[in-house]
Amino acid sequence: MAEVHVIGQIIGAKGFSESSLFWGAWKLLSGIREGQTQVDTPQLGDMAYWAHPIDLHFATKGLQGWPRLHLQVWSQDSFGRCQLAGYGFCHVPSSPGTHSIECVTWRPLGGWREQLARAFVGGGPQLLHSDVVYSGADRYRLHTVSAGTVYMELNLILRNFGRYGVEC
Repeated sequence: MAEVHVIGQIIGAKGFSESSLFWGAWKLLSGIREGQTQVDTPQLGDMAYWAHPIDLHFATKGLQGWPRLHLQVWSQDSFGRCQLAGYGFCHVPSSPGTHSIECVTWRPLGGWREQLARAFVGGGPQLLHSDVVYSGADRYRLHTVSAGTVYMELNLILRNFGRYGVEC
């Protein structure tokens, strides 16, 4: 089988209106399915640094369904309550080497009541089905607001793709 090795790190995030950010989830087809970083509280306007390692290994017989990373960025308030800061996803690059990835994120806006509750009580609307993050057809119906950007550095090693007629 053809193999893809992804080795790198989630560097951090910038541009979120919230402070005390952490990366809440990543998903893949096989292996460890979820992870969480530590909370970082940067100075106003600075980047939240996580330096969280990534080490993934995928195997495939075809290129359909190329791997992607599903992101959920969360924030923590002074009372320790966590709320969603943004969703995002990015495809794993398809060429070997070192790649700097910037993944933009967004969050559901909700109605005026949800926005008011988010401002005073915390929380806010979340997706019931995470598949909406990838599906442009369903996502266009949501009212969303831009959240911020997550920065990653990924190193890719491709193995045995020549055996399956794929040129890299």
